[in-house]
Amino acid sequence: MADFSTDSSRLGPRRTARLYGALLLLAAAIWGLGTVVIKGTVDEFPALWLVGIRFLSAGIIFCTLFAPRLARLARAGRLADHGRAGLLLGVLIGCAYLLNTGGLTATTAARSSFLTGTYCVLVPFQAWLVMRRRPSAFNLGAGALCLAGIALVSLPDGEAFALGVGEALTLGSAVFLGFHVVATSRLAGGRDMVALTAIQFVVCGLLGLAVGALAQPAPSTALLADPSVLGNLAYLVLAATCAALLLQNLGLVHVSPSSGALLLSFESVFGVLFSVLLLGEVLSAAMVAGFALIFAAVLVSEWLPDSALLARRRATRATASAAPCPEALAAKADAGTLAAELSADALAEER
Repeated sequence: MADFSTDSSRLGPRRTARLYGALLLLAAAIWGLGTVVIKGTVDEFPALWLVGIRFLSAGIIFCTLFAPRLARLARAGRLADHGRAGLLLGVLIGCAYLLNTGGLTATTAARSSFLTGTYCVLVPFQAWLVMRRRPSAFNLGAGALCLAGIALVSLPDGEAFALGVGEALTLGSAVFLGFHVVATSRLAGGRDMVALTAIQFVVCGLLGLAVGALAQPAPSTALLADPSVLGNLAYLVLAATCAALLLQNLGLVHVSPSSGALLLSFESVFGVLFSVLLLGEVLSAAMVAGFALIFAAVLVSEWLPDSALLARRRATRATASAAPCPEALAAKADAGTLAAELSADALAEER
């Protein structure tokens, strides 16, 4: 059985970060395709009910497949601890998806993608608030570049931006997504990620069904029997929820919150690419420029700090090699003392 623990002692720190960063990029690609799927689904399916059915179905799948793992945690007395952490994560991601899915009914997919991506800028400050992890200049610069890139990718041909109800809901979802990234980084270490993911799926699903029951009529039987709707639901449950969120939760254990949010923001890039490949949309010059800015943001976040650290280490080694070592200084001092003693003896003999 696959090992989903958070122990990475067999890998070096840089190799570990790159491996789990690749998992975050894969999750972003799955969600990029999911943006195309979900926009078509919420036009017919009650948005809040969609969140509940999607996540509760994923939670039932996980709890069924990994029941022995949950049972082992219960026997070890660790399930309650996982339950508390999963409850918090489930509420955070539930609020994020309820606001985001609801916002999609009142705004365009492009604007939704842009505003959702703003959490890559929010996360360094949220991590500072929650984890006392001060954002670096690289974090701030990368976030600004990424936000500009997402705007070029998501807002077609200089479309004017107005903050309406849909945009406000989506911006609220970005705030909850950012806190979910930070909370996952803080709570996941040392815990079983499959169990933690399963619990937050169930919590999010129940929250979605409760809010949906209060705010919207339930989906009709005919809609649930529609093959196209069922196909979209299958992708959202199996790929965009079970697979992608597990990849995200695994990756965020080994990647800093700021870098993780930046990698996950590639969802907008993949969303546009899939729109071009599957829906025949035209790739404009602004989109290409946006891709370049987002790639530059990754370089600023991931490559420049390493380069700066390497330069500092080289400078330190060069300074250390240029300075006399303690043994040499001691030998020089001994030689000076001996010379002084010989000079004193020679002077005494002359006298």
